[in-house]
Amino acid sequence: MVGQRELTLEDYVSMLRRRWLLIAALALVGGALSYGVARFLPKRYISRTLVLVTQPTVPGDYVRPVINVDTNQRLASMQQEILSRTRLEPVIKQFGLYQQDANQLPMEDLVARLREAISVTPVLPMAQTRAQGLPGFNVSVTFEDPRLAQQICATITSMFMEENLQLRQQMAEQTTQFLAKQLDGAKAKLDDQDTRLAAFKRRYLGSLPDQEQTNLNLLMGFSAQLDATTQALTRTQQDKTFAESTLAEQLAAWRASQQGRNPATFEQQLAALQAQLSGLQSKYTADHPDVIKVNNDIEVLRKKMAEAGDQQKTTGDDKPGPAPVEPAQIQALRAQLHQFDQMIQERTVKQEEIQRQIKMYQARVQSSPTVEQEYKELTRDFQTALEFYNDLLKKRDQSAMATDLERRQQGEQFRVLDPANLPDNPSFPNKALFGFGGFGGGLALGIGLAFLMELQDTSLRTEKDVEALLDLPVLATVPAIKPFVKQSEATSLRVPVRV
Repeated sequence: MVGQRELTLEDYVSMLRRRWLLIAALALVGGALSYGVARFLPKRYISRTLVLVTQPTVPGDYVRPVINVDTNQRLASMQQEILSRTRLEPVIKQFGLYQQDANQLPMEDLVARLREAISVTPVLPMAQTRAQGLPGFNVSVTFEDPRLAQQICATITSMFMEENLQLRQQMAEQTTQFLAKQLDGAKAKLDDQDTRLAAFKRRYLGSLPDQEQTNLNLLMGFSAQLDATTQALTRTQQDKTFAESTLAEQLAAWRASQQGRNPATFEQQLAALQAQLSGLQSKYTADHPDVIKVNNDIEVLRKKMAEAGDQQKTTGDDKPGPAPVEPAQIQALRAQLHQFDQMIQERTVKQEEIQRQIKMYQARVQSSPTVEQEYKELTRDFQTALEFYNDLLKKRDQSAMATDLERRQQGEQFRVLDPANLPDNPSFPNKALFGFGGFGGGLALGIGLAFLMELQDTSLRTEKDVEALLDLPVLATVPAIKPFVKQSEATSLRVPVRV
């Protein structure tokens, strides 16, 4: 009558004592049955491989790697690639797997079965090395044949290593190619900016911002030269005016003195020309036009003197002589006036040239702010393009070195630490585990059945059962008298009495 009242620990102990045989029998039968079943289940063997991720041989401070993808992400990507049908189907055909089901099941099901047999688990890093990334991973293959499990595990591991090499090299080469294309575009932009800047410098040569101070200095110098030239020109004009007045006075006096007299002789003209030649040679070279002209005049005069001498010998001395020649002083004044005219002409031309230079430099100084603004824009664009080009060039060179490092297999690599082992004992079924599991299941089943049997039992074994059934207090108990039972083993019977 355990179902009629609340059970205590003593009740449970009593139940176990009464039903221990059933519980023990079911536990032993369950353990033996599970152990026997484990002997006939198909066996599974696990072959494992430990792969470590080794760091590059060249420090990252010297050659910076171009692959910044986390190893966990790269491993997940490779796992999806290697466990795809494209990669697993050749493995099934290579080792002749699932031949008994090859004609009954489609290839997708066989690939899915092999994929379930392959497990890739990363090795968790320790606390002090957590910042260095994934230290490695395990590849395990579960199969019925231990040798096939080992071969498949070794094949999958080699596929991971080859895929890692190919993937890293491909990523490095693609990065280098991308940077090379970007570098070509940056170089074209830099050349365009350089061409525009050079054209601007040619267009505004002399008006550039760095030439502003030079233009100001030149402008001040030309202004001083203009003042000096203007003053010299004024003095020359004054000297010419004075020489002209002196020449006019001397001409008037000479002409007055020559009225009624004979003209000067050829000797006087020659002396005057020679004096004029001496004055010119003191100022000019022999190639000067005035010097050449006076020399020619002297030669002509000498020829005339020779012809006149021959004519006087033949005709007599009573014929009139040559025309009178101006005095040397007057001729010197005329030569001086000619020099003044040339000086005035030269200084006038020089004055005009200086004025033109002054206007040009004034225009340059006035346009300097506008030119400076445009020049700054061009220079800023050129500097930006140059910095971008240099940065890309540096990155391209670093990427090329990193790519060469990957080709030499000196970058981050996968290294097999523990090759695929040949399993000796099956991982499934575990007979001991099955035996303990069957024993535990039988024990639980026995306890459950014992409890159900106790719930269905209507026997009154204790005074609590009587009180729970009759709802009356027990006033006295009568001991039970059983034959062949010792007094110590006799149980007492309590009879309830209604008051």
